[in-house]
Amino acid sequence: MKIRVIERLVSFIKRQERPFKVNTIRAALQYFFVSLTQRYQPIYIVGLGADSLQLGLANGIGGVAGAVISLPTGWLADKHGIRRMFLVGTPLAALGSLIFALSPDWLTTIPALLITMLALQILMTVCPMVCGRYLKTKERAMGMQLCDTLVAIPGIISPLIGAIIITEFGGLTPEGIRPLYVLQAIGFLLIFFVVLRYYRDTVEKKGSSRLGSEMGFLENMRKVFARGKNVKRWILYRALSDTSWYVSLIYLPLFVAEVKGADQFVLGGMTTASMILPLLLSIPMGWLADTIGRKKVIYIVTPFYALSILLLISATNFTTLIISGFLQGFFMLGLVTQGAMTQEFVPTYLLGTWWGVLSLLSGGISIIGPIIGGIIWSFFGPVFVFLLILSIEASKITLLWLSIPETLKMKSI
Repeated sequence: MKIRVIERLVSFIKRQERPFKVNTIRAALQYFFVSLTQRYQPIYIVGLGADSLQLGLANGIGGVAGAVISLPTGWLADKHGIRRMFLVGTPLAALGSLIFALSPDWLTTIPALLITMLALQILMTVCPMVCGRYLKTKERAMGMQLCDTLVAIPGIISPLIGAIIITEFGGLTPEGIRPLYVLQAIGFLLIFFVVLRYYRDTVEKKGSSRLGSEMGFLENMRKVFARGKNVKRWILYRALSDTSWYVSLIYLPLFVAEVKGADQFVLGGMTTASMILPLLLSIPMGWLADTIGRKKVIYIVTPFYALSILLLISATNFTTLIISGFLQGFFMLGLVTQGAMTQEFVPTYLLGTWWGVLSLLSGGISIIGPIIGGIIWSFFGPVFVFLLILSIEASKITLLWLSIPETLKMKSI
């Protein structure tokens, strides 16, 4: 039985086009190096002198760059190719990491955040375009979850490597965390050369993708919004999802370190634990989403993520924090299924513009979300930040249930 499953996976990978395969490797490397610092970055900025509100403001200002570049990125990828956007975003990410490594105080992390969030917004906009362009609809969720599985493997070891390096350089302090950014900058340069050498766009045989690049940006925008109520409701859903993500990304590590008293190994352990579920369940969930529907999978995983937040709030020991981290993997499973749905609201030739619109939204949320989180943390208390996340997750499910159609069997548009 296991041999048959492996054979089916190998067959699935073999029949996919080269851009999908190379991008999976690129995404895995990117996730490894991003995960080195992701959990520790809020603590690094606070260690350099910021308070919780200033942390939110710094991240909000950093989000401006991502918001500005978001809208045209997808259209530019349609016009000039996904490869060129990868080759622009990756060295920018390396530069942002280098500035982080050299930052003497929290104010100088603001330009680092600006450049890093600009770069990552470019990369996050064009990465799902590869799946949208090169995977068939009936295999899309499966392909995206398979990619997520392979990406999860380096994501498991990266946080613990980070914790070991931090320990060697002085503990959970700016000087202990700083070497991670040096390693991260080197890593992004490695990814740049991988893309330069191995990734090639092969959209020539996809006539519809050329159609999107031949039309003007504003015309593409008009066509995206002409898709009707479903597009607008999905934008609202994504706004809620992004808010939950950005608030958690910034304030969860701070909460674990400052309120729960955890060290770098607990933080790293939580991140590693969060990758176990995507590693084990991504492929079955992809198959499930391609069989019973995308919405039903999201209904399944969201309550488990909500449980992880409740455990985080109530945790009285580090074991409970690790269990909370483990259950946070359900959020990642939901994100990938959500990504499969996103591809299916517009025609292929509009994917670049559509992802540009959603990335603009994400960029805007990356400005507003951290500031809202900082205000709530400062004036109401840390726990209320996570009560906000719970209320957002409840709102997402309600919106999905009442007003957003299933896309699995939606007629080709």
